[in-house]
Amino acid sequence: MLGRSANGIFWLFRYLERAENTVRLVEAGFRMALTRDAKDASDEWRSVIVTLGLQELFEAKFGTEYTGPHVFNFVLRDKENPGNVLLMCELARTNARMVRTGITREVWEAVNESWMKVKELLARPVTETRLGDVLDCIRRQSTQVRGAMEGTMLRNEIYNFTRIGSFIERADNTARILDVKYYVLLPAVSYVGSSLDNVQWENVLRSVAGERAYRWLNAGRMDPRGIAEFMLLDGRFPRSLAFCYSKLRSNLASLAREYGEEMESHHILRNADSELHALTVDAIFDQGLHEFIGRFIAHNTQLALQIQRDYRFVE
Repeated sequence: MLGRSANGIFWLFRYLERAENTVRLVEAGFRMALTRDAKDASDEWRSVIVTLGLQELFEAKFGTEYTGPHVFNFVLRDKENPGNVLLMCELARTNARMVRTGITREVWEAVNESWMKVKELLARPVTETRLGDVLDCIRRQSTQVRGAMEGTMLRNEIYNFTRIGSFIERADNTARILDVKYYVLLPAVSYVGSSLDNVQWENVLRSVAGERAYRWLNAGRMDPRGIAEFMLLDGRFPRSLAFCYSKLRSNLASLAREYGEEMESHHILRNADSELHALTVDAIFDQGLHEFIGRFIAHNTQLALQIQRDYRFVE
């Protein structure tokens, strides 16, 4: 497979995953802001911006006034934000068009339809009354693309690159959301263990679509340590780090069989996956959650770059 095509497939599904993750984060912030007074609502919207790494860009335009319309329009459609959802959907479509011969007609049509609907939805500023419908539509479009991919594509190297792009992006997102919880979401250490703390942890679960699954497994209890374990190490949850790395290992192994050799990225992933599955949540908290996540994000980035080198991705 040509490196240019591999690159297009990889980034097509990274952009789709990133757009969906961003929308889920905005939706969680919106839910929380609706139940808070003006100051606390502003803190919720600020947490969305910080989680996405956009604080400097946002404050250069709006200062420190974190209002809902400013935040969600900046995240969804503002041209001064190079990571806005509209642009991510456009880049996904651009990559899909570039690799049309490598994807099925159903996948192309789903991506193209997604782009057209998102473009129409975000053609004008989003109001608070429209926000819920806009977010729902974007999430549904992402789900349709994923369904078309799972239902129509051969399980070959192209399919493996779609999955690798998705799970690299998803693991990074889950790690960043959990990290920001400890440093941004709570206004003070004194709130740890309070009802506010529990509400914030619930918000974290909502942002990774994990609230219902966690409650089902834990009889409705909100336990911060249990939630961290669920998001990091529970291989049953499709957005946990353990799940993402298990799938990455499987898809890279499939590439090794197809190409007849293992690359450096296989060794990096094997070591990281083995280390992740050997950890306990107590060991993670003993070494420091922030420190663990910082190392994980750095290694995840290193893995993504090594995959691109090993398979000669060409922009």
